[in-house]
Amino acid sequence: MGRHAAIYLGHLNPLTTAHENIISFLLRDCKNVYVFPVRFLSDDTEINTRSFPFPYNIRKAIIESVFSNNDRVIVLPGYAFFSPFIKYVPPLISPYSWLLRRQILRSIKEETFVSYSGDKIERIVLSMYRLHPIGAKRLSFSSSSVKEMLYAQVIQESSKERVTHEVAAWQDKVPEKAIDIIKDNWEIIERFAKSPDLTIRIMGTKFPKYGFV
Repeated sequence: MGRHAAIYLGHLNPLTTAHENIISFLLRDCKNVYVFPVRFLSDDTEINTRSFPFPYNIRKAIIESVFSNNDRVIVLPGYAFFSPFIKYVPPLISPYSWLLRRQILRSIKEETFVSYSGDKIERIVLSMYRLHPIGAKRLSFSSSSVKEMLYAQVIQESSKERVTHEVAAWQDKVPEKAIDIIKDNWEIIERFAKSPDLTIRIMGTKFPKYGFV
């Protein structure tokens, strides 16, 4: 175990077994792993959409339940965008994007740290923000694919159809402890299953449309 920290920024909406493996990988070499699920806030109220269905408190509960026996995994709210979100673009040039960096680092106790991304372009951006990214492979599957399976299950059930094996396979892609929390909050999946995706992609980053300007 090293003396430096690891920073993991992501949507984690929801946490998948691929995310779980990444955090476990970071734990091998780092003193603490600080996990920052992203939040989009308007007047201190979190904005959720079809792309970002689960609010921060549920994502935090999932991560902490999966790593309940490891106090070196620390889930924090500092990766937060405050409306209007347009003020954070363009990245690197906007002073608010550097303020976001300070928000994140404020909670890190260690003097040295690394960050994680499986995407080459993201690693370049993290490097420009002096967040010291480490190289890694992309996730084998994404939260987006899991969400689409969840939404498909709602639609099949509402149509009185049999839930297909391909759709029910979302349970194989999230940690076992996450399954119960997702099912306990199934009304969130039902709410967004037939909703349009009210997000906008700006320079590779997705933002909610509401609160962008």
